[in-house]
Amino acid sequence: MLRMASDADFNGDVIRGLLQRQPDLELVRVQDVGLQTANDPTILEWAASEGRILLSHDRATMTHYAYERVRAGLPMPGLFIIRNKPPLGQMIEEILLVAACSSQEEWKDRVEFLPL
Repeated sequence: MLRMASDADFNGDVIRGLLQRQPDLELVRVQDVGLQTANDPTILEWAASEGRILLSHDRATMTHYAYERVRAGLPMPGLFIIRNKPPLGQMIEEILLVAACSSQEEWKDRVEFLPL
């Protein structure tokens, strides 16, 4: 199972749905660790230090900082940009599928857009 974290503005309905379907999901909200108002580079640094793939809807700036970390040779466990347009159930299913069927190492230094 993947270790993940959600960005501060990540859809709370998706988080609730994920945890309802998979209560033992390794998911931490950044606001639960005091990073609700932290900037993107700080959140990515924290996620890297915790070895957690970050879930975000922010494709504009979060992807920029994630690629910047990779170019600089800094750790980047992965970033999943979740499109906020598909039905809620589809977002939840895609995240759970990826979490169950892949390994943490597969996502190292990658930015992936979900649903696929």
